[in-house]
Amino acid sequence: MKKRILTGDNTTGRLHLGHYVGSLENRVKLQHEYETFIILADMHALAYPKYVADTETVSDSVLQVAIDNLAVGLDPKEVTIFPDSAIPEISELALLFSMLVAHNMVLRNPTVKEEIRDKNLGDNFSVGFINFPILMAADILSVQADLVPVGEDQSPHVELTREIARKFNSTYKKVLKEPEGLVGRVKRLVGTDGNSKMTKSLDNCIYISDSSEELKRKVMNMYTDPKRIHPTDPGTVEGNPVFTYHDAFNPNKEEVKDLKNRYREGKVGDIEVKEKLYKALNNLLEPVRDERKKYESDLSLVSEIIKTGVKKVREEAKKTLEEVKGAMRLNY
Repeated sequence: MKKRILTGDNTTGRLHLGHYVGSLENRVKLQHEYETFIILADMHALAYPKYVADTETVSDSVLQVAIDNLAVGLDPKEVTIFPDSAIPEISELALLFSMLVAHNMVLRNPTVKEEIRDKNLGDNFSVGFINFPILMAADILSVQADLVPVGEDQSPHVELTREIARKFNSTYKKVLKEPEGLVGRVKRLVGTDGNSKMTKSLDNCIYISDSSEELKRKVMNMYTDPKRIHPTDPGTVEGNPVFTYHDAFNPNKEEVKDLKNRYREGKVGDIEVKEKLYKALNNLLEPVRDERKKYESDLSLVSEIIKTGVKKVREEAKKTLEEVKGAMRLNY
């Protein structure tokens, strides 16, 4: 029997290059080796005040995020795609698991603290926001996943999942697996503006669905070395977002090496460096755009893929919930 993967994305808009190197790439690579479950995390999206009042975006994004996953190369015959809200067993598991987690443990979670700071939530966050990591644990444990491909910022949630599984197994009986996290080859992709993280809320993203024209506009406007005024000025490569992207996405390593050397010596301008980055990114995203068009032209197929996924996951989640409640002597 194959081991299992569960991973997924918040349904708050289309996916970007940070998602690609953080998790999507690993999903595609491992889909034939593992039984793979992709969650469209619409319940997670509601943890943020912005989307509580904008459920239309959350709902519309379920299809768009599913299409992004399919467009990068996930095979619907190999993977199971489903929205969180369609699996009530996950919510019940999350409630049971929340009894095992101290409130202050969640508040100490580095990702929770970062989200509160970056989104200026202060102390005006919902109970649902605090429960976000526990809901993610329920997602993972509902299908007894062995591996969770995530971006670096989600790693604390995977560790909390492991702690919940350990505590449950030691308190009742061994029912739950302790999953491992798998961080992508680029732990955290910087934004086009040089911010430490590419994120929709800062509008510093290159989306995997961007047109070639939009992609070029974004690349040519990318933040570079602010101290470099003229192309003949020696430039800094380290920490320069354009070169960070070259390292991540340009397969021509000799070209990247040459650009870095000439940039440091003041022998190449930002325009040439950016144009070559655009070419590398466009080569990566062109087949993704083509696949996306196929699925966009047949939304009924995407809906059917999701419905099939819901049916399968509900069966799996019911089994897990029954085992969990049985171990807790709650199986009346």
